[in-house]
Amino acid sequence: MFKIKEDTNGFYVGEQDHKEAEIHYVPSGNDTIIVDHTIVSDSLRGQGVGEALVKRLVEFARTKGIKIMPLCPFAKSQFDRHEDYSDVLLK
Repeated sequence: MFKIKEDTNGFYVGEQDHKEAEIHYVPSGNDTIIVDHTIVSDSLRGQGVGEALVKRLVEFARTKGIKIMPLCPFAKSQFDRHEDYSDVLLK
């Protein structure tokens, strides 16, 4: 199992100085974040880590009352698959 930790502009799995997986965003104004990349190491691929990172980011956005613009192709694919994420998707 893996533990998702919060960073300044994202969430990650691993240690601060050795992230094994990460989703990163850039703030855009007061109520929007832009997801610019999601990275998962080869050792964690196929275990649902990327999906869990996107889900954690969605939970974060709901708590903060902000919208997400998923420029990262992986994050975009998760938003396309999960209609329940539409409440935080910037339209």
